[in-house]
Amino acid sequence: MIKLIVGNKGSGKTKTLINMVNEAAKTSKGNVVCVEKGNTLTFDVSHQARLIDIDTYGVSGFDAFYGFFCGLFAGNYDITEVFVDATFKIGGKDYLAFAIMVEKLAKLLDDNGATMTFTVSCGKDDLPERIHQYII
Repeated sequence: MIKLIVGNKGSGKTKTLINMVNEAAKTSKGNVVCVEKGNTLTFDVSHQARLIDIDTYGVSGFDAFYGFFCGLFAGNYDITEVFVDATFKIGGKDYLAFAIMVEKLAKLLDDNGATMTFTVSCGKDDLPERIHQYII
C-alpha cells in the first residue's frame, strides 16, 4: 500500500511523518524504515526504526530511487513499513516520473504486504490524477 502526505512547504508533512514512524515503531511486528535526505530526523525518529540517509547511497532520480527500494525489500523480507521524507529533493521534481515510480512500487508492495508513505511537497492538483488515490 502506498500513502502520500501532500502539501506545500511548511504544511506539517514531516511532523506528520515523524509521528507515523514513531507509532509504527511501537506497534509493528516487522521492521520499520525511514528514508531521509541528510541527517535531519536523527533525534526525532525512534531508535527502533531504521533511519537511512539516502545521500550515503548517491541516489538521484526516480529510476534510481525505485531500484533502491527494490534492493531494500530484496535484502530484508521483514520490512513492514517504509517512510520517505523529502521525496522531490531525492528524486527530482518530475511529477510524471514520480507517478510512474509510485505505480511500480504499488505492484511491488502487493507482493510483500508492506506499506510505504511519502511526503510530497506540492499541491494535490500538481500531481497526475492517476496517483490521487494514494493521497491521505
